[in-house]
Amino acid sequence: MSLPLAALATALLAVTPVPRFADRLVYFPSRPHDGGTPAALGLGYEDVALGAADGTRLHAWWVPAPGARRALLLLHGNAGNISHRLDKLAVLHGLDVSVLLLDYRGYGRSEGEATEAGTYQDAAAAYAWLRGRGLAAEAIVAYGESLGGPIAVDLAAHAPLGGLILESAPSSIVGVAKHHYPLLPVEWFLSVRYDALARLPGVRAPLLILHSPSDEIVPFAMAEALLAAAPGPKRLVRLGGGHNDAFMVAAAAYRAALHDFLLRLPAPLTPAATAPGARE
Repeated sequence: MSLPLAALATALLAVTPVPRFADRLVYFPSRPHDGGTPAALGLGYEDVALGAADGTRLHAWWVPAPGARRALLLLHGNAGNISHRLDKLAVLHGLDVSVLLLDYRGYGRSEGEATEAGTYQDAAAAYAWLRGRGLAAEAIVAYGESLGGPIAVDLAAHAPLGGLILESAPSSIVGVAKHHYPLLPVEWFLSVRYDALARLPGVRAPLLILHSPSDEIVPFAMAEALLAAAPGPKRLVRLGGGHNDAFMVAAAAYRAALHDFLLRLPAPLTPAATAPGARE
């Protein structure tokens, strides 16, 4: 006879070391860049070395677009690494923006192991690199995909940005866990929160939310909650498809929404810098 769920959860908690065992289900990093490089798209790029505030060494790709006046900081989801975002890079680069693709600690060629606080530091380091290359704050747009959404929101709450884009982003990781396991006290088993909903009221940057009502992982209601919490200019665009393929299934709507959003942003005071050393 099985234990009641609450008793089972209590028993598990009693033998669970810190960090809590469910945290390992949040991150699915991949080390090899086996998805290719931007050169596979015919794009020149630069390997970028970054340093987070705690000394962790990070890796990113800088893909400049000639004459671009904006740069997107792409903060990817919880699985794979930046080499698995080439399809998305092709769309974004086609919008005449430069793109910085960052691998969090523990992903790709970045050192360390992913943690919530660490990923926030990683995004801040990428932002500082962009500012150091001569980009004005209003020329930088943070793009958070899935788990990258709360990371982008945290960045936007602490640093000025020209815009914020959230794709299939959760309002919080605890909320996602509760959605899938409503009978379990999930807070007991998770130390990570990634609470975008709590931070979003402090964000003033224009916001674009892209989300599919058919998302099987992050419920569409979370996109609606994020929209309601945002105080600045904001828009929610419904896509088709699932959590991982909505940008491809609804490619036309996806690209049109991005193009319109970027077009409506105030013009930055300075053009986006083109990093030297880009290679084919």
